Amino acid sequence: MSIPILIIGKSGTGKSASMRNFKKEEIDVINVESKPLPFRNDFDTIDSDNYREIAKAIKSSKKKVVVVDDAGYLLTNSFMRGHASQGSGNAMFNFYNTLADDFWKLITFCKSLDKDKIVYIIMHETKNDFGDIKPKSIGKLLDEKVTIEGMFTIVLRSVYHDGGYFFRTHTDGFDVAKSPIGLFEEDEIDNDLKAVDTAIREYYGFNQDKEEEKNEEN
Repeated sequence: MSIPILIIGKSGTGKSASMRNFKKEEIDVINVESKPLPFRNDFDTIDSDNYREIAKAIKSSKKKVVVVDDAGYLLTNSFMRGHASQGSGNAMFNFYNTLADDFWKLITFCKSLDKDKIVYIIMHETKNDFGDIKPKSIGKLLDEKVTIEGMFTIVLRSVYHDGGYFFRTHTDGFDVAKSPIGLFEEDEIDNDLKAVDTAIREYYGFNQDKEEEKNEEN
């Protein structure tokens, strides 16, 4: 089973910029909004907000790291393209069901890949009237019925303060940041996704599994 990782945060807090230390041969980027990344790079990038194309690209990627950047716009774009033609009542309810189903299936799909492949899902955050911070979605179905963050073991939240960009690794009581016990000791780390990826692989023994496979082949 592969591991999908959720990254949330406000715009401009370093979510996309966290990819900056990867090399081209290490990462594939699916750019849902087809916008330039905020740093110079030569990454292999696929511009698409089509679920089938994205799933195909993730599965066929030879890289062990795939990032779906601005994944929340999969929901937004589907909603904006289709809501005006739905009318009301059951039709609109079924429309929201489809939005939720498609997004849920993508996350579930990301758990079924090769064991050492990690898919990072990047989304914007939102805050409710009680001050709780979670992934921004469309409608109540994903929020109340699915709970997006509950489908992930690791949720990092990008923040900016005191002139620096960071990832929160544990909740502050209001956000949904979380990580397994012992993976990250500090509540905030540098927003370096390459370093995060290395730490996760060491924690779950991905590199060790690869060495064992080589030894068995020899």
